[in-house]
Amino acid sequence: MMSSFPRAISRTFRRTKAHAVITTARTQSSRPQLVKPGALIELREYDLVPARSAEYMSLTATTMPVRLSHTPCRLFSFPDTGGRLDVATHFYYYEGGHEMRNMALAGAASDPEWASYLATALPCVAAKHSSLFAEAPLVASTEGVCGLLGSLAAVDSGGGCIYEVRRYRLKLGYDTVPKFLNLYGAGLPSKLAAEGTDPSTSLTTVLYSEVGNLNEVIELWRHGGGTAAMERSRVAARTAPEWRDAIAQIAGLANEFCSTIHRPAPFSPWQ
Repeated sequence: MMSSFPRAISRTFRRTKAHAVITTARTQSSRPQLVKPGALIELREYDLVPARSAEYMSLTATTMPVRLSHTPCRLFSFPDTGGRLDVATHFYYYEGGHEMRNMALAGAASDPEWASYLATALPCVAAKHSSLFAEAPLVASTEGVCGLLGSLAAVDSGGGCIYEVRRYRLKLGYDTVPKFLNLYGAGLPSKLAAEGTDPSTSLTTVLYSEVGNLNEVIELWRHGGGTAAMERSRVAARTAPEWRDAIAQIAGLANEFCSTIHRPAPFSPWQ
């Protein structure tokens, strides 16, 4: 479940219009959980200097309130296996799109506390990468998918929560992503309803790229029971006929696929 903001941070939000927009986006939990037209999700991936990874973690944990006073961070995680390690991975939900993002970053740039953090944390970073995504319309129409605007209904079963980041690089073409999403959306309900799916497994969002690598799609799954829950849910999904049919057709659209297991940082808003 997303953590509530301290009162001091709420006061900080009121400093600028950008901060006020972020406050509204993060506190109005009673409104419908819908995909907002024009909203952008930023995925930032920082390759850390391995010997300084723990130092970066400590600095970032201490200054997380400053980050949250400027930017709508949802998930801050680190990969456990499935690819590069020591990568600080963070997702941001900008409900107001580019304008909101630009104002939020400008506000952070003018904050002395943020500047002080960057001066100490950046030497721990070897490379930085940023991409912008939109949420797929199926996030709003599929029961049980909260989306990055919604509140995370976390179910844990004692296995140590993990996030499964599933990334598809699709073939080039204007209609490739729409075809993928149509096929995925048609098969998804059967996967979610498959008998034997672990109760702690939930699909949090499906994203497609707007800026960055073209025709990239990301699924973000949460497994509250850890890798054991993930494996149970994977086995269950193989028994869902509509999902199997969808995946068979999706395979023809993809050039590359990878799955990475992430663990949320202790200071991440989403756990």
